Amino acid sequence: MLIVQHLDPRHRTVIAEVLARRMSLPVKLAEDGEHAEPGVVYVAPPDRHLLVGPEGTLSLSQSELVHFLRPSADLLFESVAGAYGPRAIACVLTGTGSDGAMGVDAVKSRGGTVIAQDPATAEFKGMPESAVGTGAVDFVLPLEEIAAIIRGLVETKRQ
Repeated sequence: MLIVQHLDPRHRTVIAEVLARRMSLPVKLAEDGEHAEPGVVYVAPPDRHLLVGPEGTLSLSQSELVHFLRPSADLLFESVAGAYGPRAIACVLTGTGSDGAMGVDAVKSRGGTVIAQDPATAEFKGMPESAVGTGAVDFVLPLEEIAAIIRGLVETKRQ
């Protein structure tokens, strides 16, 4: 599982530690060149784009901002679509702006599955609304239902 969150790069991030306390899976900040292992949650460090290559190798980049952001959900989703094709799952949660909308199109065009938080339940509606607006979203769900859907999809796509 690969996670991008828009954080202020001037401050130390604790998102991996917070998630680790709430999840049964190991959580860590992604490192350039490491191999993405099943069952591990990788979080993009602040001010780094997180990408995954065809062999599951993670790369971090300080290339140009996308929608004034780094890391970018669009770049992550596009790389996941290229690496995993129909096994890819993209999920867009609460957030401002439209990051993720182009990326969900890439995931859908490669046969992957796209989930968006129901904008009515999101604290910040911009990102989920933009994703839903693409027409590429398979499931629009309240936050509390998303984990169960992802677990079911992962089991199905493994087979």
